[in-house]
Amino acid sequence: MEIVYVYTKKRNKDPCDVSIQCTQEMSEHEVNTESFEYETCGINHVEGGWPKDVNPQEMEQTIRYRKKVEKDENYVNTIMQLGSHMEHCIRQNNAIDIYQEYFEEEEVAEEMDEQPSAKTINVFRDPNEIKRTATSLSWHPDGNRKLAVAYSSLVFQKATKDMSYDSYIWDIENPNKPEMTLKPVSPLVCLEYNPKDSHILVAGSYNGQITYWDTRKGSQPVETSTIEHSHRDPVYKVIWLQSKTGTDFFSASTDGQVLWWDIRKMSEPTERLVLDPSKKGSLDNALGAISLEFETTMPTKFMVGTEQGLVVSCNRKAKTPAEKIVCTYSGHHGPIYALQRNPFFPKNFLTVADWTARIWSEDIRESSIMWTKYHMAYLSDGCWSPVRPSVFFTVKMDGTLDVWDFLFKQNDPTLSLKVCDEALSSMRVQDNGRFLGCGSQLGTATLLEISSGLCTLQKNEKALATAMFERETKREKILEARHREMRLKERSRSEQSKEDETKEGEGEESVEELVAHAEREFFEIVEAEMKKWVKDEKQKQDLEKEKGVCEEKEP
Repeated sequence: MEIVYVYTKKRNKDPCDVSIQCTQEMSEHEVNTESFEYETCGINHVEGGWPKDVNPQEMEQTIRYRKKVEKDENYVNTIMQLGSHMEHCIRQNNAIDIYQEYFEEEEVAEEMDEQPSAKTINVFRDPNEIKRTATSLSWHPDGNRKLAVAYSSLVFQKATKDMSYDSYIWDIENPNKPEMTLKPVSPLVCLEYNPKDSHILVAGSYNGQITYWDTRKGSQPVETSTIEHSHRDPVYKVIWLQSKTGTDFFSASTDGQVLWWDIRKMSEPTERLVLDPSKKGSLDNALGAISLEFETTMPTKFMVGTEQGLVVSCNRKAKTPAEKIVCTYSGHHGPIYALQRNPFFPKNFLTVADWTARIWSEDIRESSIMWTKYHMAYLSDGCWSPVRPSVFFTVKMDGTLDVWDFLFKQNDPTLSLKVCDEALSSMRVQDNGRFLGCGSQLGTATLLEISSGLCTLQKNEKALATAMFERETKREKILEARHREMRLKERSRSEQSKEDETKEGEGEESVEELVAHAEREFFEIVEAEMKKWVKDEKQKQDLEKEKGVCEEKEP
């Protein structure tokens, strides 16, 4: 800005100042450009880029599809054309790693510094006046936005006529009203979503019947098994099998039976197994089943936790029913309420019963390789973390949730949280490992969110967990061999003692003969001494008489 002084020649007037703007004038304009919405998409490329109708876990389907593709005429030409492009990309990848994490160590360090914690997100209460136990929970497989809860009274003869049979499906963001009501013919003890079809839900009832729902068809069950072909006791666990149709599952009950079903034909089970340890198939000697375990990577094997504290390992594809029961693991004093293989190390499995949780190895049947301390309260349920191999959860009768990380510490839980004032009866972890549902004895389902450190895979965690399992397994094998050696020594010692007792028994007769012989010698000596004494007395009397005669003659 410049100031110009202008002088006027008018009379009787002073000079005046006038300001003039000499800079260039500027203006601002706004233009609305066309906007574009960006969306980030990802592909979970597990194996081979199989089409939707081919299950990569089924070997027959993959072999059939591979042969079909290889017979195509354009297959070789396409592979040759793609080879040069693939080689170029591989050389680029070998030159520079575009996915390198430069600050990965710092992020892990920050996560490790975070204190383990958990917070309550929502509480879902049984809407009925007469409260029942939340006996089982199941997460919806798609998106995990819904939680199915089974309600039943497991206390013998405590169910009243006014008690509701209904179970519910809850939206985790709306605790005020259940999204859907399930109306069974008998109270539900367990239930499970179908992982292949999220609309299908199967459940086991208190009276032993099996029921399944299609949520698209409403609250009424689609079909229920007949009483004469169902379990005779409450059904405590149902698990879906890995099959082509996705309609097969099996169930376990305290009546000592494991039954296989197909929802397309619910009139009777497709297969039956009696848990008789004597392998005679008698229901009178059968062990009552409380929990089940099935790993999809081991389609022929499954495990059963029993009321008697035994874990029964079974092989479904055995030729005879007796061979289906492979072995048993004993180590608990009460019913095994939870049984699950480690999702990262299937040879190691977790059991929860009485006052402890134990980790086992399939190779050792004598004892568990790791176990928690004996708690003051009874343990009612537990499970592994689906994202961390060293973390597992347990719930107790005093309303406490314990989170264990055996790489962090073994004697005490990493996190112990008082969830509610009543006893906790069931629990279930979401597939992402972040959200956790706990069911209580009064029908309250509490949704918890745990801290990121407890649901994020740590650096070298798999290697450390592997080393831990191998070390503890080796230690137990050494102890087992030592115990076996001690038992053999004890057995040989007991046999030797029996032989010595036999010899002592034989020697006892000779001792009796010796005693009798000694007695005879003793009485013979006594008799001889008596005769000698009598003889001496007689001689003494004779001497005294002779002496008296001599004294009379002297005067």
